[in-house]
Amino acid sequence: MAAALIGGLIKRGTAASDLYAVDVNEDARTRMQSNFGIKTGETADESLRGYDAIVLAVKPQVMKSVAAALAPHLATQLVVSIAAGIRGSDIARWLNGYTRIVRAMPNTPALIGMGVTGLVALPGVDAAGQTLASEVLGAVGNTVWFDDEVKIDAVTAISGSGPAYVFYFIEALQEAARQLGLGADEGRALALATFAGAAQLAAQSDEPAGVLRERVTSKGGTTAAALASFEAQAVKAAIVKGVLAADARAKEMGDELGKQ
Repeated sequence: MAAALIGGLIKRGTAASDLYAVDVNEDARTRMQSNFGIKTGETADESLRGYDAIVLAVKPQVMKSVAAALAPHLATQLVVSIAAGIRGSDIARWLNGYTRIVRAMPNTPALIGMGVTGLVALPGVDAAGQTLASEVLGAVGNTVWFDDEVKIDAVTAISGSGPAYVFYFIEALQEAARQLGLGADEGRALALATFAGAAQLAAQSDEPAGVLRERVTSKGGTTAAALASFEAQAVKAAIVKGVLAADARAKEMGDELGKQ
């Protein structure tokens, strides 16, 4: 995700010389330098005071140690966390009370500039800080602001984890195509084009997804047969239940990691 953000910012016109990546992994630093021409460092240091925003693109399990290393070098920078589950109040605590923090949840389509990010600002963030966060995350797709941090767990469950649900359904369509005698390449082409086209149709239509679904479904037809099978096996309910499980896990992670 860090690489996606860096690439997106450069495409949007940010100079490579204005970006700096900190990573303990030497191979990762080498890739960043080679791919984007940016400066890199192994640890947080005083040079971070010269930047407007710092994005914490790290695993939730290491956030506390990363925050501890960053805290001495904060002045007025905006801190943006894209770690799942970690609450802004805990990040602020680990940063010795620093509250100019935005919590964000992007998703993997950011890798091709088609992501969507949910964001929420802590009270220490002003309008200029929110604008800056929108510019950073907007480099890889759409942004949606929320006024309650609790909703970010829902964002994580819906759009953060959502691409995996889509890939799961694509896998199922491809397997069905195989069982119906189509080749692997043929099944992949049909499944991917169907998802891309249907998503664009829904995005460009003012009508609810349910109405669009009904328009494809003729009484007694092939689509009706498939949907009846889905309903009989409670597929929609299972999907909803899975998303709620993701939301619950995000809250559990916040509780578990927040105890540190």
